[in-house]
Amino acid sequence: MKPSKKFSIEAGARSSPLSRAQAEEIAAGWPQIDLRMHWVETTGDLDRTTSLRALGKSDFFTRELDEMVLAGKVRIAIHSAKDLPDPMPEGLCVATLTKGIDPRDCIVLRPKESLSSGMVIATSSERREEAVRQLEADVCFIDLRGTIAERLSKLESGEADGVVVAVAALIRLKLVNLNCVYLPGPTVPGQGQLAVVCRADDEEMKCQFSI
Repeated sequence: MKPSKKFSIEAGARSSPLSRAQAEEIAAGWPQIDLRMHWVETTGDLDRTTSLRALGKSDFFTRELDEMVLAGKVRIAIHSAKDLPDPMPEGLCVATLTKGIDPRDCIVLRPKESLSSGMVIATSSERREEAVRQLEADVCFIDLRGTIAERLSKLESGEADGVVVAVAALIRLKLVNLNCVYLPGPTVPGQGQLAVVCRADDEEMKCQFSI
């Protein structure tokens, strides 16, 4: 059973609107804990040129936050579970992994448009490209980086005809009314879930965030 006494801890998360929504989700799930948030731009936020295609399970989006936990600057870091490196950095552990929400991927299209031959689809994932091709083989692809808003702006600018994003991101940002085509097949492990990371020797945090 979770302790009922409310107390405050320092917590870190990325500074994007999606990450802020994820932190709010963790705060709502553990109301006995007051999260004093530190918003951080990680390597993955600052580096907009490196392609995500060959990164694998790296710490591209988690490094700075995990270093803050190890240095004692924050007690926990809040991550998208799919961004966790494998293996985890020495000295850290996952205190909790949320049940998560819709793990699917989708293509966001302009209003009233349908996926069709010749379209330019934005994604930085070979797996997602293959899923798109199952629906329409005659499309081409461009790389995709940035916040969800920045990604979706490629539709308005005409850089892309479709943008592949996680459905969970649209739900958390209250963008569920967009024109979406759901992709077939499995997605990456942890998509739609959130992870709370703490020091491996921080028994209090592991207890507080147990499910």
